[in-house]
Amino acid sequence: MSTKVVFFLLPKLHLLDLAGPAQVFSTAQGLGHGYSLYYVAEVPEIVTTQGLPVRAQLDWPDLCPDDLVVVPGWRSPAYSPQVPIAAATKQRLRTHHAGGGRVASVCSGADALGAAGLLDGRNFTTHHDLTETLAARYPKGHLIRDVLYVEDDRVITSAGIASGIDLALHLIAVECGAEAAARVAREMVVYARRNGDELQESAMLRHRGHMSDLAHRVQDVIDSRYAEQLRLADLARGVGVSERTLTRVFTNATGLTPLRYQQILRLERAEHLIGHGTTIEAAARAVGFEDARMLRRLRSRPAAG
Repeated sequence: MSTKVVFFLLPKLHLLDLAGPAQVFSTAQGLGHGYSLYYVAEVPEIVTTQGLPVRAQLDWPDLCPDDLVVVPGWRSPAYSPQVPIAAATKQRLRTHHAGGGRVASVCSGADALGAAGLLDGRNFTTHHDLTETLAARYPKGHLIRDVLYVEDDRVITSAGIASGIDLALHLIAVECGAEAAARVAREMVVYARRNGDELQESAMLRHRGHMSDLAHRVQDVIDSRYAEQLRLADLARGVGVSERTLTRVFTNATGLTPLRYQQILRLERAEHLIGHGTTIEAAARAVGFEDARMLRRLRSRPAAG
């Protein structure tokens, strides 16, 4: 079953706010994950802030609760006392969310969600240049500063520009698993990173907020091969350092040893499978454990930070 990702485009759209997450979902689609992309607007052609015209369809596809609506940002709402979005579109966003669907924004796209009433009573974020404007405009919401994105009750808002990529990778990690998001990130030649104090949905993303290139390269290997038996000696050889140096650098960067990081990835994927009806024994085998005993022990431990 395909997940529809609908990008709602507004005049003076910022290209990267659209292109970043669109590329993520398009890459995931190309790798065999079930995504269908749509681009809709209230007029047939949108002229971006960067001057490039973008064509869009006027008719929305039929949406179900599994589908996602994304509102990319447009030129700063600090200069626009009214959000350029029709009442019918605001109602469409509210209806989709009320029916169990997800809505997301990049940068000033949060202004459209706010105008639809979807920020009321929820945490949200936006680009740092817009925090004061949107905090004042939507006082019923709680603006979180200095984070890449925030998710609250199926309303996902991001800081804008390149953080739209982080937001989209996060959504793929939640829906398809950490290894899928890691593969998309590698295809796009980007690191999947997060920052801030918000709870993270994926260990892959939660432990990527560091600047160690060596640790990132090792994480790339573990993310894509977490179900295999990975020897520390082979990991160290792959990045050209000793086992001792690898353990030290990796632990300083992520707070975990390489083995513990791999175990957490396995555990998260196993929990996803079990949550969808797989037996513990089958889930253990699927993620690389020889039997279910280790999986049961890991499930009984306190969650990793």
